[in-house]
Amino acid sequence: MSAALALDALTYTTGGATLLDGVDLTVAPGETVALVGPNGSGKTTLLRCVYGALTPTGGRVRLDGTDLAGLSARQRALRIAAVPQDGHSGQEFTAAQIVAMGRSPHKRFWEADTAADVARAAGALDRVGAGHLAAEPFGRLSGGERQRVLLARTLVQEPALLVLDEPTNHLDIRYQLEVLALVRSLRTSSLLALHDLNLAAHYCDRLHVLAGGRTVAEGPPAEVLTAELLAAVYGVRAEVSVHPRTGSPTVTYLPGPV
Repeated sequence: MSAALALDALTYTTGGATLLDGVDLTVAPGETVALVGPNGSGKTTLLRCVYGALTPTGGRVRLDGTDLAGLSARQRALRIAAVPQDGHSGQEFTAAQIVAMGRSPHKRFWEADTAADVARAAGALDRVGAGHLAAEPFGRLSGGERQRVLLARTLVQEPALLVLDEPTNHLDIRYQLEVLALVRSLRTSSLLALHDLNLAAHYCDRLHVLAGGRTVAEGPPAEVLTAELLAAVYGVRAEVSVHPRTGSPTVTYLPGPV
C-alpha cells in the first residue's frame, strides 16, 4: 500500500522566525524521496508537519488529495508511520512491546495484543536484524538498536506513507545500508531526511534540497547533485562523478575554501 503526498506552499513560523517558507513537494505512490540540506534548513520541521507533531501556519499537507488537517490523530496514524529523531520514549517496555505498539491505530484502545500481533512484531524485528533484542528493555538498547526497533514498529503499523528523520543515525555502515535497502524494498511511499548525500543519491528516487526553509533544488540525484549546488548550499568544494558499479552520483569532498 502506498499513497501520493503533496505539500502545497507549506509554511511554518514560530517566535517570529520562519522555518519553512512556502515549500512545495510531492512524493508519488511507491516513491522514495530524500530531504537534504544543511543543519537548520527546515528538514525536521517539514517532517513534523507531515506526521502531525507540528501544525503548519500556512499551506497544506495532502495525502491522496485529502487535507491531513481534517484528520484525527488515529486517522493519520492509520496512513502515516514516523520515526522521528527523538522517538526514544517508552524506556520501560521491551523491544517487542514497542514494536507491537505499531498495531495500536488498528485496534480499540482496550484491545490486548493478539497472537497475530505478537507474530507481526517478531517478524518485523527479524526483518530489521533485531530479533535477538525482543525481550530486551528498550531503555537499555544502544542508539542504533533503538533505531532498528522503531523502524520495525513502523512495519507492523502498515502505513501508506513512511516518514523517517535521519534513519541511519547511530547505525554502523552495515545497518545504514540494510535499513535504506529495506525502505526501498517496501511498497510504501517514503519521505526521509538524510545527511549523507551519497546514501541519498544511491537509495532515493528524488532529492529535495532545502536551505533557509526554502526549496533550492529538486529532482533525480544525477540532476540535483552538482559541484555548484554543493558550493552554494553547503559552502564546500566537491567533485561529483558517476560510480562505475552502481551508476549513482558520488560526491567527493575537497579541502580548501570554495
